[in-house]
Amino acid sequence: MNKNIRKIAITGPESTGKSTLAAALAAHYNTAWVPEFARTYLETLSRPYAQQDVESIARGQLESYQQVLAGAKNVLFADTDLLVIKIWMLNAYGNCPDWILEALLKQDFDLYLLPDIDLPWEEDPQREHPHLRQYFYDWYKRELKQYGFNFVEISGTKEVRFQNALNHVNALLQNR
Repeated sequence: MNKNIRKIAITGPESTGKSTLAAALAAHYNTAWVPEFARTYLETLSRPYAQQDVESIARGQLESYQQVLAGAKNVLFADTDLLVIKIWMLNAYGNCPDWILEALLKQDFDLYLLPDIDLPWEEDPQREHPHLRQYFYDWYKRELKQYGFNFVEISGTKEVRFQNALNHVNALLQNR
């Protein structure tokens, strides 16, 4: 595995353009990106999700990350990370399994992009909290600071946030 690959996670609340940004950045840099495993998992579920499903999603996200990392060139983008799982677990169930918390500490992302909630909410059957966007945004920001993760906030229209993300990724890539 190439240890020179820079790894960037896009994390944060629902409906903030994480998937769109991850795909656009990967296309721009002609590299791989890790889609959000939860979306595919939940689409195949024929019942409401339960805590064990969220744990399965965490495992699937980690496996997907490892598989895609092998094919990345210079930079890898991940549409979500274990911080999303932690916050999901704490919000929905009031606890988070130790193995997820331990794996979160071992994540080796060089940069986290935290998209702002300034894009309009887009309805989606998998989204749950349209009225709690600021609450979750603030929670993500607190967690990123508490962990000491290198992160930047990305805001504006799709085009503006893409350009802002490019600027931060380019700066990261230049500081190898």
